[in-house]
Amino acid sequence: MSDNSRFTVAIHILTLLAYCDPNRITSEYIAGSVNTNPVVIRRILGLLRNKGIVTSIGGPGGGWVLEMPAKKITLKDVYRVIDNNNTFFQMHPNTPNHLCDVGDKIEDVLEKYFNEAQKTLEKKLNNTTIEDLVTAIKKEIA
Repeated sequence: MSDNSRFTVAIHILTLLAYCDPNRITSEYIAGSVNTNPVVIRRILGLLRNKGIVTSIGGPGGGWVLEMPAKKITLKDVYRVIDNNNTFFQMHPNTPNHLCDVGDKIEDVLEKYFNEAQKTLEKKLNNTTIEDLVTAIKKEIA
């Protein structure tokens, strides 16, 4: 699973937990909503738990809940948890051919554009919370 799709799944998980709050939600239930394997969900929940965003409660009636209020969880926070490189725009893993004019300069040129786009994206993500998504979903339902 790519970092971008894990990011989307993490947002889905957190939005579902916020939407169902204060109820505890199992990873199986979450997997049904996301339409993926519970193992995928548990891996992402583990990352989110390590950062103090979610917690699990064991025993009968147990499950996952938000550890912090949805209004304090920004999409940038989620992005930072999921993406180890902290960059949406990554260069190709192979070194371009420096004997080619384009191959020699493409990474330098792209880096400038990607850095600017990254800053704009992070600003937008920082201004959107999980609570904002729950509100938008409830508005769509009404």
